Amino acid sequence: MAQSSYGGGSDQFSSLKQKATDQFGRTAEQTEDMASRVAEQGRQTAERIGEAAVNFKDVLHRSMRDEPMATLAFAAIVGFVLGALWKS
Repeated sequence: MAQSSYGGGSDQFSSLKQKATDQFGRTAEQTEDMASRVAEQGRQTAERIGEAAVNFKDVLHRSMRDEPMATLAFAAIVGFVLGALWKS
């Protein structure tokens, strides 16, 4: 019979196979942990954006009620700047 030039034969292959399986399992766990952290950060960011939108809405309403002309002028300036940036 021909002997393997690899050395230990099937014992060494089994060891390598087990190491690869273990490494794959660790990588899968790390990927799952990272995905969980990213999802949690996304939820927190969405909550903060929601809070900022509510605050901005309140400030905008107050500004429109108290200083409608200043609010309109500010909106025109912002529109002009955004239009200039869009065009360039």
